[in-house]
Amino acid sequence: MEVNCEGCAGCCLDWRPLLEEGTYDRDRGSIRDGDGDQDPIDDDPTFVALTRETVRTYLEQGVADALTPRLWHARDEREGVEIDGRQVAAVAGRPVFFVGLRKPPKPVAPFDLEEPSWLATCVFLDPTTLQCRVYGGELFPEECGAYPAHTLTLEAQTECERVEEAFGGDRLLESAVAEDLDGLLLGDTAIGEKLFCHPRPAALEGVIDRLAAGVSTTEDRAEAIAVAAASSPGTVAISESHYDRAKARALETMRDGVADEDESASGGEPGASGDGASENGSWVGPAIDEWRRRAEADGTVPDPEVASDIEDGRGAPATPGWDTVREENHRGEKRR
Repeated sequence: MEVNCEGCAGCCLDWRPLLEEGTYDRDRGSIRDGDGDQDPIDDDPTFVALTRETVRTYLEQGVADALTPRLWHARDEREGVEIDGRQVAAVAGRPVFFVGLRKPPKPVAPFDLEEPSWLATCVFLDPTTLQCRVYGGELFPEECGAYPAHTLTLEAQTECERVEEAFGGDRLLESAVAEDLDGLLLGDTAIGEKLFCHPRPAALEGVIDRLAAGVSTTEDRAEAIAVAAASSPGTVAISESHYDRAKARALETMRDGVADEDESASGGEPGASGDGASENGSWVGPAIDEWRRRAEADGTVPDPEVASDIEDGRGAPATPGWDTVREENHRGEKRR
């Protein structure tokens, strides 16, 4: 299949705020989750569920701060457990969840819009080029690359088609899906591989409310990441030894990478002490913190090129730019 992503990034951000209220009906997570009967606790319409191996890779590479969990409302009491006054979807009494990528607010101008807006945007998306900073690398999730093929396989509308309807243009250029498409894990086959089961519902008290409000903590995210990393395909059980190591690793890297809260509270300039991360930390946590601070500080929307300070200046991988992509595609066509 073939898609046209230049100037779009519709799969990587929540573009609903760009539309007039009531003009466009978008599902909240049902496309990605493969089950439209259960609404997610959060409000991310383009959540991509990552596999256990991807979660482990992020842990090993010290970028656990890029990850966040997703849980769902249960259809009824028989299929859920009560946490924070809500019926949360569960399997065998264990709350189930996905792990995906965080979406901090960033100033972006997709779909050839002239003015940027603060939109919830994938942590790895460069606001300036609207390209993925980890595309083709070890951190690029296979699940991101498989969309919209998985969506088409589920006979659902792709984000490409939604963008076409709302803003015009041609995004889904060729919709034939390979017969040997793999990686689409649904139902029981997803358990322990993409759909994780938390063994201690009581540990999620407070977490559900924070996820719903979009204010999850480092501890909240580390807990889910550790359970996912300690899971085994085809079973609801987890390895406690793997859980302990994963939790410690997640907290270590996430705290190393986060700017000092006392400094921020006292009016210290974000990134004033260098790249905002410790020697062992990554650019991810500090960049997310600063995007949030800037979005909440005032109502102005900066030029997307401010990402050169917030992300590139902290060590984020560069993107090639669309001129390079077009040149490579042209060379490939000539070789064929």
